[in-house]
Amino acid sequence: MINLTDQLGHQINLNKPPTRIVSLVPSITELLHDLDLAEYVVGKTKFCIYPKNGFTNSTIIGGTKNVNIEKIKELAPDLVIANKEENVQDQIVKIRKFSPCYTSQVKIIDDAIHLISEIGSICNRRKEAQKMIITLNHLLKSQISPKKNIKIVYLIWQKPYMTIGGDTFISNFLHEFGFINCFSNQLRYPETDINEIISKSPDIIFLSSEPFPFNIKHQEDIQAKCSIKTMLIDGSYCSWYGSRMLNSVNYLRQLINNL
Repeated sequence: MINLTDQLGHQINLNKPPTRIVSLVPSITELLHDLDLAEYVVGKTKFCIYPKNGFTNSTIIGGTKNVNIEKIKELAPDLVIANKEENVQDQIVKIRKFSPCYTSQVKIIDDAIHLISEIGSICNRRKEAQKMIITLNHLLKSQISPKKNIKIVYLIWQKPYMTIGGDTFISNFLHEFGFINCFSNQLRYPETDINEIISKSPDIIFLSSEPFPFNIKHQEDIQAKCSIKTMLIDGSYCSWYGSRMLNSVNYLRQLINNL
């Protein structure tokens, strides 16, 4: 028997490790692959794109905000993995009526590490999960660039512009690398505008590749309006809280060195 409580306090009871998993979270889907569980992932979202060609037996069950519940039910999962922020609560409630559902909530690095450990425990991959955690802790402690205190505005959306508050995983993770979030005194994902961004006097503005796909035209436009250095950034290395964190360290080190 497997008995544990997910990150929202819901009890998960399984008779054996799951062999039919539906993942509603791209970063967790990648984590499942890297824990050698790809063959058990029978369903994933259209945004679960890493690793490429890594899930040949998986069915696309919609997006993270509009999953096809009937299609999930047809897949007969013995575990669905969701996230409070990325998925819709009403849909998760409906899924719980026919399948165990582990719902994660990741705001800080410790939450991410706990999640990796929990997935390892549920899916009979404790050894692999622990090895991943040890490697991640080593990277975070010993390979972070000493360059510190770079004030940033991190934009995730436009029309309106939206940024990250201090209670988000992105803010917490970037802080480990010496980035100071200019909106750390606000919560979740506040709206902002050019004038407010200028008033924060950031050293640099980051334009995330997700959820809004900022491109070079947006970069040039914002930099012209603000006269502040503006850079495109791969958002998956800042917001994906699974095994991608292992690669995030080198990505962010290189980014810092290029500033």
